Amino acid sequence: MNTADLGLPVDVPSTALFTDQYELTMLQAALKAGTAERRSVFEVFTRRLPEGRRYGVLAGTGRVLDAVENFRFDADVLRFLGERDIVDAPTLDWLASYRFSGDIWGYPEGEVYFPGSPIMRVEGSFAECVLLETVILSILNHDSAIAAAASRMSSAAGGRPLIEMGARRTHELAAVAASRAAYLGGFASTSDLAAGFRYNIPTVGTSAHAFTLLHDRERDAFQAQVNSLGRGTTLLVDTYDVAEAVRMAVEVAGPELGAVRIDSGDLLLVAHRVRQQLDELGARNTRIIVTSDLDEYAIASLAAAPVDAYGVGTQLVTGSGHPTCSMVYKLVARAESADVTAPLVPVAKKSSGGKTSIGGRKWAARRLDADGIAEAEVVGTGAVPADLVDRQLLVELVKSGDVVAREPLDVVRDRHTAARDGLPLSATQLSRGEPVIPTEYVHGRSGS
Repeated sequence: MNTADLGLPVDVPSTALFTDQYELTMLQAALKAGTAERRSVFEVFTRRLPEGRRYGVLAGTGRVLDAVENFRFDADVLRFLGERDIVDAPTLDWLASYRFSGDIWGYPEGEVYFPGSPIMRVEGSFAECVLLETVILSILNHDSAIAAAASRMSSAAGGRPLIEMGARRTHELAAVAASRAAYLGGFASTSDLAAGFRYNIPTVGTSAHAFTLLHDRERDAFQAQVNSLGRGTTLLVDTYDVAEAVRMAVEVAGPELGAVRIDSGDLLLVAHRVRQQLDELGARNTRIIVTSDLDEYAIASLAAAPVDAYGVGTQLVTGSGHPTCSMVYKLVARAESADVTAPLVPVAKKSSGGKTSIGGRKWAARRLDADGIAEAEVVGTGAVPADLVDRQLLVELVKSGDVVAREPLDVVRDRHTAARDGLPLSATQLSRGEPVIPTEYVHGRSGS
């Protein structure tokens, strides 16, 4: 697997250093204590959704699978660890042959989740599982935050296309991951060519204000763009006077002008004025695209405006105020010894302060009402109730170290749309509220 698929530079040979140092020091101590090979179960979940959010969106699973495959300690990485005295020689020897050989289960990418949902379960020896904690959380927390914002914006847009244009507002590699997550969440295209190249996302883009300012006259800029890109292009009309620019745009391109873009001002008022002007000039099929620091609330406020598409940047790539999902990766069960037949023992953090967790390997299912709409997220240990067997959410992603569940991004995108449509209607409300369905826990014998 090419590391470019992760949104990494092509000269990065490994994901092994996308981790925190304490993962390696825990490994060293466990190797010395003889506990490193104990069979273990780690789960990824969040204790709460960001304030006001009704549901979460799982994104980044495909990138996690790539990261696990590329988690290798090559000579340069081992040299770095040794020169810094981060771990001792026996640990370096163990890392040299590291290959994840365990199993990973998880919610299918694009699925929605709720507090307590075991969205990913990693099983294997403690040693091989603990090393993956940081890279898994880094990917899922970032991508799921972007996808959740994108999903809310997509709902607010009511079927109008959304363009992701946030590359200049974030780290260059994060921008590629953000484009992928936005597309999963319902966006139609991206301005980021790296994302288009790596993930086959449709790309769009025409010109900025600098192109207009380059020319002696606005008309000259419009003419140059039409000569180069054709009459179906999008002309930016708010560099100077909007009404004058719209008039010139139609004169230059004719009624076949593809679209005009508005990037400033009172978008609701300006959009209505521009639509009326375009219609009067005979450009009834010319679309109106609006940009300018949009979020889901601004998009919703434009629902009655004659807007055909939205371009979103800063608010999208920052998760619209919630740049992380607060997901954690916790050990929930471990064997009593390194013997492969040793039974699993549920374990959990029990300290106060709101950071407790529930021990035991878990299953999850979504209970539906008589109309087929979700009414509860059911999470449990032990046997799955008969009425929920066919509603289980976790699927096998990695088996004995081999990835078994790669999917095209369009499949993931369609899954999210279906999952969101299966929630109560209040899930898409932008007003603050609790998760749209409750999480119910069913406790049973964990088994081995």
